[in-house]
Amino acid sequence: MEIAFDNSFHDMMAGFYASSDATKPSAPRLLAFNRLLALRLGIDTEEATDDDLAGFFSGDAVISGGAPLALVYAGHQFGHFSPQLGDGRALLLGEIVAPDGARFDIQLKGSGPTPFSRNGDGKAAIGPVLREYLVSEAMAAMGVPTTRSLAAVATGDRVQRERAHPGAVLTRVASSHIRVGTFQFFAAHYGADHVIRLSDYSINRHFPDLADAANPHLALLDRVIGLQCGLVAHWLGVGFIHGVMNTDNVAISGETLDYGPCAFMDRFAVNTVFSSIDVNGRYAYGRQPQIMHWNMARFAEALLPAIHAVDPADVEQAKAIVAAVPERFREAWFARMRAKLGLAVSDEADADLFDGLFEALERHSVDFTSFFRALAMLLRGDDAPLSALLPQRDGMASWIDNWRKRIDLATVDLMERAAAMDAVNPLYIPRNHLVEAALEAAEAGDMGPWQDLLEVVRHPFESHDDREVYAQPAPETFGPYTTFCGT
Repeated sequence: MEIAFDNSFHDMMAGFYASSDATKPSAPRLLAFNRLLALRLGIDTEEATDDDLAGFFSGDAVISGGAPLALVYAGHQFGHFSPQLGDGRALLLGEIVAPDGARFDIQLKGSGPTPFSRNGDGKAAIGPVLREYLVSEAMAAMGVPTTRSLAAVATGDRVQRERAHPGAVLTRVASSHIRVGTFQFFAAHYGADHVIRLSDYSINRHFPDLADAANPHLALLDRVIGLQCGLVAHWLGVGFIHGVMNTDNVAISGETLDYGPCAFMDRFAVNTVFSSIDVNGRYAYGRQPQIMHWNMARFAEALLPAIHAVDPADVEQAKAIVAAVPERFREAWFARMRAKLGLAVSDEADADLFDGLFEALERHSVDFTSFFRALAMLLRGDDAPLSALLPQRDGMASWIDNWRKRIDLATVDLMERAAAMDAVNPLYIPRNHLVEAALEAAEAGDMGPWQDLLEVVRHPFESHDDREVYAQPAPETFGPYTTFCGT
């Protein structure tokens, strides 16, 4: 198998990375391969066997044309600045230009130590690898901007965490792996020249239309903020909690990056936290917009040397762009909520309607995902799904009445409205209890439950009678849920 690498970052950005090599696994074995994604990338795998794929996507075999490297970056982790982080267990094999001209990174995660491993083993256990594969593909199917998963390979080695686990390597695909933390590192250590160089490369790669702006670096700040506002609004719309929104986990491309202690809410609670390390709830569900704003302020700080170099007066404009983040997010969030609720037009009472909804959802402990599908069924004249979600049949009667009045503001066929709601409100998400069961089975050697769950979440909006169990929230016996970083 050959991959036509075109390694622009390696060739153009010397000094922004460290060359490295993967550690050869003892017995690589293919667990999963995303053939549709391979086709999208233009990778021809027709003649490749599973053993070939396992070798290529574990670091056991060298792919011709690659230029393996580990990226360096800094980052604010839970609000505290770490001046040097970097790819401690990831290896960027190279870049590929897809048939449509889009450029992507091909990266291994869990392939062994790099110069930035900070005494870590650089490896990954099978659980975090399969979690990221599953959740990232679910997010892609729901239309959420995200990195993608191309392959998962068992290494045949054991990885010691709280106990020994089977090792694995994930192959991740991203528009790039340039992060807010990448800018922070070079701003902190090298100053304006390096920030300008990184910004110029980022603009050329991701946003070439900004190159002719009066101040391209200021335009980059504005564009990235817009993407992050839309991304976090989308997260909230599907009940997703990233779990570790450190600046080193924020991609300037606007893609969801690094699925560590992530999870989806079942019953709605605005302060929901799943991550074992987020003891103060910094990255709780409802705090994600504020943290996004904070992260964008850190991005602006890192970009200021480049912005100032073009025009010192633009520093004030950068401050104004950051100050406007809450309003930009509000616009993105309200648009997302109107779509979820089937509202064809905006109204000055939208804020009250949305606030009332979330207050009622939390008060009644309603399953977040199921609720919006039940609303669509209500438009079709079937109130049974909604009644089944509520502890009291008329518990949300007042809010439902207000919502129906809002629906009636636009003369649109109700069946069409219900169909439009179903097109944006997933029926199937990676339910936490199902994810854990699938990962436990996979670690024991049975990939069947994981493969079944993957197939379901790849079609999140399509109802199937034989998949009802996948749409149900966790049973009460599942208890409180905690996720772990996996490193």
